[in-house]
Amino acid sequence: MRFMERVKNMVRSWLEIQPAPGRGITIQEPVSHETSVMRNKIWYRGDASEIDQLFKALGEDAVGRARFWAAAPNNESIRKAHSGLPGIMADTLASVVKADLDDLDFGDDAENAQTVRRWEEIAEENDFPDLVGQAVVDTLVTGDGAFKVSLDPEISDSPILEFWPADRVRYQCRHGRICEICFLTPMGDRRTLEEIYRPGEVSYRLMDGEKEISLSAEPACANLSPVKFDDNIMLAVPLRFWKSGKWAGRGRSIYDNKTDAFDAHDEIISQWMDAVRAGRVQKYIPESLIPRDAETGALRMPSAFGSNFISIAGSAKENATDKIETIQPDIKYEAFVASYTATLDMCLQGIMSPATLGIDVGKMASADAQREKKDITGMTRNAITNALEKALPKLARVALSAQDILENRQPGRYEPTVSFGEYGAPDFDSRVKTISGAATSGIMSVEAQVEELWGGSKDDEWKAEEVQRICWERGIEPMEEPSVGGEPV
Repeated sequence: MRFMERVKNMVRSWLEIQPAPGRGITIQEPVSHETSVMRNKIWYRGDASEIDQLFKALGEDAVGRARFWAAAPNNESIRKAHSGLPGIMADTLASVVKADLDDLDFGDDAENAQTVRRWEEIAEENDFPDLVGQAVVDTLVTGDGAFKVSLDPEISDSPILEFWPADRVRYQCRHGRICEICFLTPMGDRRTLEEIYRPGEVSYRLMDGEKEISLSAEPACANLSPVKFDDNIMLAVPLRFWKSGKWAGRGRSIYDNKTDAFDAHDEIISQWMDAVRAGRVQKYIPESLIPRDAETGALRMPSAFGSNFISIAGSAKENATDKIETIQPDIKYEAFVASYTATLDMCLQGIMSPATLGIDVGKMASADAQREKKDITGMTRNAITNALEKALPKLARVALSAQDILENRQPGRYEPTVSFGEYGAPDFDSRVKTISGAATSGIMSVEAQVEELWGGSKDDEWKAEEVQRICWERGIEPMEEPSVGGEPV
């Protein structure tokens, strides 16, 4: 022990550690949240001219100026083609989610049956599946948004359901929870109408730049006045799928951190198209082989479909033979395909698989390979459906409460639930084959077989009759439980 202490003292005397000096580092964000949302919406719109204008306007730093879409040569033009991939990604994910949306469940008792009818009328009036699909697209593109419930008897007798994306929504948070949602409506060049939704209240504010002005300054806002109701109800429901790592309290878009990947993908496509254009067949025809006009002797333009000539003058060159030469540059298609595949993987990485878009990049056709490709799409879909399973019941509850307020009733208590179907479920033939094997092995009851095969596509009464029919065909008869003296054994 004394030896170890002497060693430690020797090390302390030899090694002197000085703490690192504090150093301040300043990093400037290239874009604000509003600009980032605008950039994501331009990606989704997919217009090459708009993308070119946007990135030339944003290319103020060294990284931005070096991007393909920000390139602006002085003496020549560059053909810029956009793949349309960002818009396809958002629309495909929204279609996957929308297709699996089931009806909201309010329970089975008589009181809930009336609530179901009321909700079905509201859902039909607002085209609820389409509303959900548009909400998913807007949230994927802009990062977040909010459902807004409005009451306007001049427009509809039912509550009006809308979804507003992130560029038209502002949040007020307290202890990490949203306590106020402000919906922004542009009114001309400078003026903005702010509709402020709080629990138990809706108020309005008209802004001219940074200055608040009277609502009467705009004819469309003159009749607006604050509304108060039950403090437990807020007629707005926020929605986001992932939290933003750059802006606190905001959501993250699937396009965040993908700008460089989309830019590189478009550059590869544009180079490929340029190579195809430059690689057209060039035909060189000696002047002596070009037919001339019989009267004027002027050269005639050869036909692309061939021409019949009566006579051709011979060549005047010594030891030379006149012939037509056809030249076509060699285009490295394999290199372009490899680059296209690499940048496509960069764009889709962490979001969805190429198989979801119908692209078999790896040329893997087996069922196992296809399921493996869809794993990441399933993870993204689960994140979306988990958020919707919380937001949509709240929206239905708020819509029904708003209808109660509109009809001068005390808002009721509603507890709806929503679920989504299974993504990538095996087809009917595969299920029949799997269940048949389990039934033959005796490890699955008849009731379990029917439930697994038909699931929610059939009601309980039909499935009970199907179980009875299968048992009858197999010679299985239900028997009462044996008893002695009226008591079960």
